[in-house]
Amino acid sequence: MREDILTIKEVAEYLKVTERTLYRLAQEGSIPAFKVGASWRFKRADIDAWIENQKPNAKQRGGSGEEG
Repeated sequence: MREDILTIKEVAEYLKVTERTLYRLAQEGSIPAFKVGASWRFKRADIDAWIENQKPNAKQRGGSGEEG
């Protein structure tokens, strides 16, 4: 299926972020991406896995407010 490979625009819409934010994340290596020529592309499965991997980090950042 060709829809397993997504463009910047498609991933930005999927994640509800701006294309500019997604370009920055891709260039930093913060999100799984690869280039085809000068264009960034994303595998849907990699993006879904990346989303799942962000969940524990979000819980950690929120903290429990409890200290020893």
